[in-house]
Amino acid sequence: MAQEKIEFIKNTLAAMYPDAHCELVHRNPFELLIAVVLSAQTTDERVNMVTPALFSRFPDPSSLSLADIHEVEKIIASIGLYHAKAKNIINLAKELCRDHNGQVPAEREELVKLSGVGRKSANVVMSVAFNMPAMAVDTHVSRVAKRLGLAKRDDDVLAIEKKLCRKFKRQDWNAMHHRFIFFGRYFCKAKNPSCENCPFGSICKKDKA
Repeated sequence: MAQEKIEFIKNTLAAMYPDAHCELVHRNPFELLIAVVLSAQTTDERVNMVTPALFSRFPDPSSLSLADIHEVEKIIASIGLYHAKAKNIINLAKELCRDHNGQVPAEREELVKLSGVGRKSANVVMSVAFNMPAMAVDTHVSRVAKRLGLAKRDDDVLAIEKKLCRKFKRQDWNAMHHRFIFFGRYFCKAKNPSCENCPFGSICKKDKA
């Protein structure tokens, strides 16, 4: 893709979503990490409905590491996969206490060792909690990247991440991943995208993606 198209995409999304940000409500890296793990295969909105009660009861890794799993399950029961997620976040808290003195690590290699944390989740924490350049590829980013011709239809998330990181400058990664998410979540939806008003109609490959 020509550099002028990359700049067009970057500038258009910046104009559309200048304040794009992580919509998981959190006050510190620990709360963000837990919220990201809970957000797998569910919406940020639904996660934000359960985390206030969860963090009120278990405000830090130490308290969560000692939690009764049935109590945690009860608090987060309205989100998908809550049995597995309850187990993961308790184990994650234990690992933070055991291996990191109760602190969330900033390094991807350490983050992905934690229970329930994959590369995408690690990238979110690096980007949002520690302001480190990272391109987190979720379903929205994947869909938008393919529709805009930034990635191929059969690319997996790692391939998409690498391609986006090559195409956009390192200092733009954090802002771009939030803007891709906002565009995918609110405009270029999986079903019923707003094609008639889309500024990317001339380059869109939706029918091929």
